Amino acid sequence: MDTINGSEALIKSLIAEGVKTIFGYPGGQIIPVFDKLYSYKDKVNHILVRHEQGAVHAAQGFARVSGEPGVVIVTSGPGATNVLTGVADAMIDSTPLVVITGQVPAPLLGSDSFQETDVVGVTLPITKWSYQIRKPEEIAWAVARAFYIAKSGRPGPVVLDFPKDVQIGNVDFEYKKCDYIRSYQPNPIIDYKSISQAASMINGAKKPFLIFGQGIILSHAEQELKDFIEKSGIPCACTLLGLSALASDFKQFKGMVGMHGNLGPNKKTNECDVLIAVGMRFDDRVTSDVNTYAKQAKIIHIDIDPSEIGKNIPVEIGILGNAKDVLNLLIEKVDSSDHSNWSEEFDALNAIENEKVTLPETKPESGYLNMGEIVDKVSQATANSAIIVTDVGQNQMMAARYSKFTITRSLITSGGLGTMGFGLPAAIGAKIASPEREVCFFTGDGGIQMTLQELGTIMQENTAVKIIVLNNNWLGMVRQWQELFFNERYSETRMVNPDFVKLAEAYGIKAETVGKREEIDDAIKRMIDHKGAYLLNVNVVENGMVFPMIPGGKCVSKMMLSTKEWY
Repeated sequence: MDTINGSEALIKSLIAEGVKTIFGYPGGQIIPVFDKLYSYKDKVNHILVRHEQGAVHAAQGFARVSGEPGVVIVTSGPGATNVLTGVADAMIDSTPLVVITGQVPAPLLGSDSFQETDVVGVTLPITKWSYQIRKPEEIAWAVARAFYIAKSGRPGPVVLDFPKDVQIGNVDFEYKKCDYIRSYQPNPIIDYKSISQAASMINGAKKPFLIFGQGIILSHAEQELKDFIEKSGIPCACTLLGLSALASDFKQFKGMVGMHGNLGPNKKTNECDVLIAVGMRFDDRVTSDVNTYAKQAKIIHIDIDPSEIGKNIPVEIGILGNAKDVLNLLIEKVDSSDHSNWSEEFDALNAIENEKVTLPETKPESGYLNMGEIVDKVSQATANSAIIVTDVGQNQMMAARYSKFTITRSLITSGGLGTMGFGLPAAIGAKIASPEREVCFFTGDGGIQMTLQELGTIMQENTAVKIIVLNNNWLGMVRQWQELFFNERYSETRMVNPDFVKLAEAYGIKAETVGKREEIDDAIKRMIDHKGAYLLNVNVVENGMVFPMIPGGKCVSKMMLSTKEWY
């Protein structure tokens, strides 16, 4: 064992966990750690962001693409509180993070000393585990435990608070990875009786329907899902965070459910006789009015988190377990079936949506540029193989609706928390995690200005992110709600924007603005062909709307196709 100080023990512990990338920002109470990091530059790449919120969102993007925990190191006080939004975002979206915050020396705790914050107190509700390291001897133990908790079971964020006196104290260092905690059971034992019951129910169904979420991606169950669907013949759809787990052109994949999902799967939710939910949590954006959601169906819910089963929607059969393992067991027991007639009913509804919404959005005959056609063209230009990152708002829904996917882990977006400003730093993290893939980031003129300073990180790290600003000079999604439900009272949603091209160029990023249909194809080609980062500012129609839409709290089988037409 080597006798080293706590800061070096932290760095060596991270290296032992395979960490090669850290996102962070130095400060007074974390300087000893950054000082030791200086000696390990050959083993660990530190990404200096421009704001701590940028560090945690970048770590989220990195984790969502790589499947490994994103690591963040920041200082105490405001450094720690600046990561809270990203930590909360990671918790609700099941993203594994290990966030290390500096803290004032232990003897000063509770004295309201300079830049002191009760980090454990404020993060306990939004983490899987939050712990303050009080002795150098705890460092290796705490880091090992943090990584095990963050990435096992249902993944999520862990926060380690690291007082300065512990950083400089000496310890005889020895590292042992953690693979067991007595009070923590991340991989529940599957009830085989429930597997048999579910298989029997599925085999007897006339109109079965499967909805999958991000749990498929987190459990690496993409192939098992495909095998199960192909054998059972069941049509399927996904939640927002489930997108890309199956290829967009997979025959039995019918699209996305939810507020701005597809007509077929939303309406058929209320017509199926057996609804199989895999790795999704029945959040309100999927169910809308729970009192009218799938009341005719027997529901089978498969999830690794026992708190989710039956929480929002009553279920007939709850199966607790890893989606990959459960699907493997079900594949053995379900019959090979033909549900083609039932499947064609989804297609007929989606054809109506295509005629009334999709074609006007992606192939308009005249007028201003639409968000949908830009997303569609970018997706085609990248052979539907890019990692798509979004901010939050109309740009998010348009990117989800009109991007096509051929590779898993290809949509990075803020789901449960809906964090504006998420996208730009998340795109940086995604590109660092997968430098060989094209990363295209769709944002609105509102969202990009929340973390615009991270253009500096792109400049410093030479991160080749392609940024597409869908610029309508409004906070578009709020404006849409104001038009539809608040009598067109556009309170504080009109944006007066800077020149995004000049801003990008100030950071050494190639940029241009387009606003005419005849310009867009060549502009997208220039962006994709460019070797470095690129910002394409697209002036789109100001009063554009995202349809179809289920107004909040309404029935999922009643969708708006336009401001005047319901179906």
